[in-house]
Amino acid sequence: MQKSDGMNYAPEGKSEPVVSEGEFNIAAMALDHGHVYGMCNGLTEAGATLKWVYDPDPEKVKDFCNAFPQVKVAASEDEILNDPSIKLVAGAAIPSRRCELGLKVMDHGKHYFTDKTPFTTLEQLEAAKKKTEETELIWAVYYSERLHVESAVFTGQLIDQDAIGKVVQVQGAGPHRLSVESRPDWFFKKNMYGGILCDIGSHQIEQFLYYAGAKDAKVVHSKVGNYKHEEYPELEDFGDASLIADTGATNYFRVDWLTPDGLRTWGDGRTLILGTDGYIELRKYIDIARDEQGDHLYLVNHDGEKHFSLSGKVGFPYFGELILDCINGTEYAMEQSHTFKAAELCLIAQRDAIRIGNESKKAALK
Repeated sequence: MQKSDGMNYAPEGKSEPVVSEGEFNIAAMALDHGHVYGMCNGLTEAGATLKWVYDPDPEKVKDFCNAFPQVKVAASEDEILNDPSIKLVAGAAIPSRRCELGLKVMDHGKHYFTDKTPFTTLEQLEAAKKKTEETELIWAVYYSERLHVESAVFTGQLIDQDAIGKVVQVQGAGPHRLSVESRPDWFFKKNMYGGILCDIGSHQIEQFLYYAGAKDAKVVHSKVGNYKHEEYPELEDFGDASLIADTGATNYFRVDWLTPDGLRTWGDGRTLILGTDGYIELRKYIDIARDEQGDHLYLVNHDGEKHFSLSGKVGFPYFGELILDCINGTEYAMEQSHTFKAAELCLIAQRDAIRIGNESKKAALK
């Protein structure tokens, strides 16, 4: 697990198979983002059999095979797509190409599991909705900052148990280290990565909807800017947004690429959830200046104050639930409407964002 570089951060959990060897075969393709390792870790720990991998870049394939030595290298996408034993394809393509890959995967009768953000345009989202209705297959998205974080999983359980009453507000901070030297060219091209709210903002909006128990929300205000990296004019290194859910709960989140090198992990991700009878704070990846271990949860309610250290204690149930949903035609892991609503709202937030930062300051002075 690489804790200093978010692009290659791949959580590992306990082996908790829900199927036997060979019962649910999967393949990986489009290895453009390192999140594909976390996606495949989660699925194989839940019992999926990783049969194939394909990418046109042999170096990416070599690295993947080092991590998953049991996998076979396919000669082409078609070798995977035409294999009737493959039930699901996991992919982390360049964001602007993730929809195109998903449509192709579903046209071959397979479920699709993509890295976030799943889309860079609303037109892509509509095409995906149409395809899932047509095929009745699952278009799953790796919203990892909730699904692959044990303290975030436990938070959902506490809210379900009414530990803090009705959720009133969710505040999220999603800082990331830029690690310029490890980023491919497409990372700095807005039409390819989609913008900061579309990309890493998708995590924040998804968890807001989930924790608030919301089916829909409205983007009230959003902003994006480039404060530090003028050499990359299409990069947005800061963004924030405010939303109101159909439950009445509100949300504010901030995402950025400004994590300093002195932090021992790639980002100090935090979530603060206020309820009518208490609140929860998550320190997902580190408790700065105290504990390098992540997954700290603080709960305050009428019963008192509690601290939970959750690393290695909760697991990641999403992946096993996803496998069973694919087999049984259910939606326990995540409802398709929820998956798409989170994507839609991050696209709207990005589309409607006010431009701030150094460029706006210069324009105001002219």
